[in-house]
Amino acid sequence: MSSNGTHASALPPYRNIAVDAYRGFVMLLMLAEVMHLSQIAQSFPHSRLWYFLGYNQSHAEWVGMSLHDTIQPSFTFLVGVALSYSLRSRQRKGESFLHQFAHTLWRSVILITLGVFLRSLHAQSTNYTFEDTLTQIGLGYSFAFLIAQLSSKWIWSIFASILLLYWLAWALYPVPSASFNYMSVGITPAWQSQYFLHGFAAHWNKNANLGLALDQRFLNLFPRPTRFQFNEGGYLTYNFIPTLGTTLLGVLTGRWLIASPAAVPLRKLTQTGAWLIAAGLLLHLTGINPIVKRIWTPAWTLFSGGVCLLMLSAFSWLLKSNKSHRFAYPLLVIGANSLAAYLMAHLCEEFILRSLHTHLNAHLFTLLGPPLEPLISGCLVLLIYFYMLRWMYENRIFLRV
Repeated sequence: MSSNGTHASALPPYRNIAVDAYRGFVMLLMLAEVMHLSQIAQSFPHSRLWYFLGYNQSHAEWVGMSLHDTIQPSFTFLVGVALSYSLRSRQRKGESFLHQFAHTLWRSVILITLGVFLRSLHAQSTNYTFEDTLTQIGLGYSFAFLIAQLSSKWIWSIFASILLLYWLAWALYPVPSASFNYMSVGITPAWQSQYFLHGFAAHWNKNANLGLALDQRFLNLFPRPTRFQFNEGGYLTYNFIPTLGTTLLGVLTGRWLIASPAAVPLRKLTQTGAWLIAAGLLLHLTGINPIVKRIWTPAWTLFSGGVCLLMLSAFSWLLKSNKSHRFAYPLLVIGANSLAAYLMAHLCEEFILRSLHTHLNAHLFTLLGPPLEPLISGCLVLLIYFYMLRWMYENRIFLRV
């Protein structure tokens, strides 16, 4: 990684502020986890407001999407957008393909290593698991680079082929027999009764699918204290394959933005987003493929990709309507240092919370009552995060891989 910087007032003319603001919004959602709204909601079981806030700051248990579920696809989508800008910049500088590819491989290795490191923070030995957002992006990044060398028609064809072949592989993998012991893969009867899919959609049930069978072979190739059996959340290493499709949507979107530097193609973004959402819903409602983020189903790739396009359209429209961009300043501060924000969220929360409780009056945290203590402490941590990122922004310190 290196530190370099470009102040907002001196951004290159091709820089799209809406992309930075959207990235900042996504990272803000992730940083805001420190408020633990889903935990607070449990203290107010009859409050619709707290249920809504809690649901949207946690992942959908299986089928569906919460606001929190938009973080990873947005981050992945924006990596693809940035890749298009990066390729154009490097090509203008005259960098050779081999030099660019070597840099891409280095990025992939760093991202995968960071993801494994973050998943090992509370383990007694290296936790070789590859479902972290950074790892997933790293596993697919070099492939995205190679595919991004092709024409847009070829990219669309590869995108469709990835989703079709991935769907077919899962559809052909047999569903467990009626006598299968789901408890052996962490699925309780209560969970089955509430969230399990039936009929053809059962091919995409939690911890009873092709992805887990592959992970049980792959992850046990690495040294680990006990044999890998299943991931409690249902997440999989091979999610990176359909996740690559999300990155490719970002690559295509980046090309559209580069081709229209003076006027963002809002109609193209919104129409494409709407079509992708419709396609994902059609697959889900017909039972062909459910919308499940945790295993990144093809229907999820389409649906979440459409949501990403609509969110980018919304930020583009807002910034076009308000040319001062002042309201977007906090988002730009966070979005300009997305990697730093990601690392802060994983590395600094516990230390900052402990420091706050050490140095501030304990009554401060219970001003609104004990159940809301995480809200007050979380807001303080979030404020500290922002000022750390603002200091980096104003001093032109940006973490890049």
